Amino acid sequence: MSDPFDLLITGGRIVTPAGVVTGDLAVRGENIAAVGTQLGPAKTTMNAAGKYVMPGGIDPHAHIEQMSGMGVMNADTFETATRSAALGGTTSVISFAAQAKGERLAQTVADYSARADRGAMIDYAFHMTVTDTGVPAFADDLAALIDAGNRSIKVFTTYNIQLSDAQILSVMSRARAHGALVCVHAETDAIIAQAKSELIAAGKTAPHFHAASHPRMAEIEAVERICRFAEYLGQPVMLFHISTTEGAAAVSSARARGAPVWAETCPHYLFMTEDILRQPGLEGGKWMCSPPQRQVADQEALWSALLAGELQIVSSDHAPYRFDESGKLSAGPDAGFHEIANGLPGLETRLPLMFDAMVTKGRGGPEAFARLTATAPADIYGLPQKGALAVGMHADITLWDPEKTVTYGANDLHDNVGYNPWMGSTVTGWPTDVWLRGARIVTDGALTTTPGTGRKIDRPALAVTPTAPQS
Repeated sequence: MSDPFDLLITGGRIVTPAGVVTGDLAVRGENIAAVGTQLGPAKTTMNAAGKYVMPGGIDPHAHIEQMSGMGVMNADTFETATRSAALGGTTSVISFAAQAKGERLAQTVADYSARADRGAMIDYAFHMTVTDTGVPAFADDLAALIDAGNRSIKVFTTYNIQLSDAQILSVMSRARAHGALVCVHAETDAIIAQAKSELIAAGKTAPHFHAASHPRMAEIEAVERICRFAEYLGQPVMLFHISTTEGAAAVSSARARGAPVWAETCPHYLFMTEDILRQPGLEGGKWMCSPPQRQVADQEALWSALLAGELQIVSSDHAPYRFDESGKLSAGPDAGFHEIANGLPGLETRLPLMFDAMVTKGRGGPEAFARLTATAPADIYGLPQKGALAVGMHADITLWDPEKTVTYGANDLHDNVGYNPWMGSTVTGWPTDVWLRGARIVTDGALTTTPGTGRKIDRPALAVTPTAPQS
């Protein structure tokens, strides 16, 4: 007779790659050992009757312990951010190791690795944000860091940290040579600069003018351009935070041509419109993000693209700033939209919002929910043993109570932001218990782990078929 399992979760609706099955899931050590029925004795048994057993969420887009391009520090440390993530059902996160101007990439990654090693309560990896290709040993550092398991690079086409088109093509070529994915914040800087300057000149600086300062054409043009770069080089690209109907259509068209392009969107584009920015005084600044929220028609187009597989991931784009002088109001109580830090918290709310929409309300169902929030991020970003409930995979598990209803309050999240942008929203379906590699880190809605228990995920190089650029 074999040794007893360490954990047996019984009677749940288990969302597996093969479909939803009602039965038992067994864990031995850090891994899933069996999925079935009557699996045998276990040291710990948990009855999950009536609940969903889901893969732990993977949030592949979060800003943690990072200085913004405006010189404002994020509100969250790795400790507070991953605490919040765990309580929202997320077991792995990919955040950014953001290069400062003049800084060697090797130093950037070392610094962020030390921060995460101290504080992370869930597993983590990094996107290397490249802002300065002219630093010493840039090419050597990039190659070595990719070989060491940091297989994704982020670049911007706008803001004071943007790269030129020539630099972006160069980074993409280097990524191709070493098997890395390039992720892009795609908005056209010239369009944003023109719109912003006209608004400021006209005295239109309230937070709600932020939406007009980022015209949808800025996203459309940049997304189309980056898709062509990917097509030309044969280099895989991830387009971040698609917000418009036309942006989603550009991705779909590129994929139909065979361009190696993936794309994501975020809950604030699926559930908010730009009207959220119209608040008294500067209150609308709490919801400012880039790109901004759009219109109801865009929400519908994004949902259609997600369910058709033309957008592959829903991330949080967690970008936490307190609504005070340390964060969004660093320029003072009379700040214009152009002086307010962009971003809103989302690590803790992403999964409940999506579960409510997809599982409770039936917009896609539990399998699509697991795919968009866990399986696809693991597959695309190359997270070994993550993202699915199957034998041999890490026992990263979230137990969901589909009957539990929660209405978000003004400041009920477990990050360090001080407000909840979803205040007043009601969700049905709630993560009650979470395991990370077989260890229970959330028990009945309470955190039961400590800082430093998260582990860095080393990712193998991306397989890219060697071909020359198109002529």
